[in-house]
Amino acid sequence: MSKRDLKKYLTELNKKQLEAQVLELYEKFSAVKTYYDFVFNPKEETLLKECKIKISNEYFPQKTSGRGKKPKMRRSVAQKYIKHFIVLGVDPFIIGDIMLYSIEIAQTFSAERVVKQELFFKSMLNSFEQAVIFMIANGILEEFKSRILAINNETIQQNWFNKEEFSAIIERFEY
Repeated sequence: MSKRDLKKYLTELNKKQLEAQVLELYEKFSAVKTYYDFVFNPKEETLLKECKIKISNEYFPQKTSGRGKKPKMRRSVAQKYIKHFIVLGVDPFIIGDIMLYSIEIAQTFSAERVVKQELFFKSMLNSFEQAVIFMIANGILEEFKSRILAINNETIQQNWFNKEEFSAIIERFEY
């Protein structure tokens, strides 16, 4: 069904029928329930805290029963939150903060431990590029510029093999 057909169908329904349809969608589909729960009670700060804790646990897992857990270092956890927040319509500043936080926590981890997987560094570069593109598209780059530059400087400090590629991204928006 096209959007046009849907609009036509919805205009043919009376108010009670429309309400019944929305309630049915709310009950049947968790994504619709999540969306409406967020729209009517957008606890963005709570979502941000939960998200940052989950991302941190990917690199610095909480110890349970005296035994340390091994870090999983999955970029996908942050990406899932970012995508979810974009769909919900969360404030771009919060999304930008999460995007940079996920890279910063990964850099904190790599400063403390040797990371040998080349994929880790490539994935951080992808995250960095996506964050910069997102911030440019939403007109918020200037507000995050100091953190972006700090991330780039950290790649140089830690001597990441792809540090030049990080710098190239910075050069694109500085001129």
